[in-house]
Amino acid sequence: MTQKYKVYINNNTQIVSDNLEHNYSDHIFIEAAGGVVYNSKNQLLMIFRNGKWDLPKGKIELGEGVKKCAIREVEEECGVKNLVIVKKIKDTYHTYKIRNEKILKRTTWFMMKTDFKDQLTPQINEGITDVVWLNSDQVDQKLKNTYRNIIDVLNEISI
Repeated sequence: MTQKYKVYINNNTQIVSDNLEHNYSDHIFIEAAGGVVYNSKNQLLMIFRNGKWDLPKGKIELGEGVKKCAIREVEEECGVKNLVIVKKIKDTYHTYKIRNEKILKRTTWFMMKTDFKDQLTPQINEGITDVVWLNSDQVDQKLKNTYRNIIDVLNEISI
């Protein structure tokens, strides 16, 4: 059976059913990891970055495992501690340009829980201006201004 990949390009999807690396050979491939984090009140952690609501994620560092990266990125971008990975959700792929270089990023998403109750701290130097815990009805409102891959990730866990 042929592997199929859903790639997000400018918030639109393209289905790639053959060799992903071949189709995007002119792109730099980056691996990242992120978290769909819930607190003890079952609220979802979201960030506001570059004019859109998003989930915390970032690039895997040299020699770093994907789970360790996901936890580190959530800690750095939001100031949250005591994170526990519950399960892997899925991988997403999206493209973007930075300094005229084409990037294909694969992000591995994990569901996480935390009992963290202290102040959230947005990582300003990463363009994050707000970090919030949201109830499900608040999440629905924020999803009107987010990326399609974030909606796909959240749909996997049926918020």
